[in-house]
Amino acid sequence: MFKAEITRDDILSRERYATERKQHAKRISVLKAARRVAVGPDATFYFESWDTMWFQIQEMLHIEKGAEEQIPDELAAYNPLVPKGKELVATMMIEIPDPNRRQMVLAGLGGIEETLTFHVNGERILGVAEEDVDRTNTKGKASSVQFVHFSFTDSQINLFSASESDVRISIEHPNYRHMAGLSATTIAALSKDFS
Repeated sequence: MFKAEITRDDILSRERYATERKQHAKRISVLKAARRVAVGPDATFYFESWDTMWFQIQEMLHIEKGAEEQIPDELAAYNPLVPKGKELVATMMIEIPDPNRRQMVLAGLGGIEETLTFHVNGERILGVAEEDVDRTNTKGKASSVQFVHFSFTDSQINLFSASESDVRISIEHPNYRHMAGLSATTIAALSKDFS
């Protein structure tokens, strides 16, 4: 059943989650593997879902030993990243282990969040950055973490989900131009985000 929002009723008690944590972590690890797309040498898209955001909330409550009053804040923080039926939502991360190189690369990637695009059989779906925080500072330095929504029309959803479709995602920033095709496994996993 498609769910576009995590509610209080979906949240397990800290005690119950602690006893089930390993099995949830294993399930989410398998789920995330099919939802990960590397684009170029430094950027990775992690496509979010109801399950990945539910797990994130449960982990936050577990690690921070969150009480009942923390739950509304966690729901407010993570529900915007749950796909709403006609969109895909991704956390894009610039993953550069060396801190000096990371700082140098990010300094030249201002506005990268405005250059993220899906290509589905030649149609372009532009990403829209999450508006909670401006992720490029006034000096043009990008954050290493970006949250982006890709809104699809009904016909684009049908194209995306068709087995013969060519689906790619690109970053079209002047200082980072890379494209990656999605595997059949990833397309099948992401197709479940459409209601």
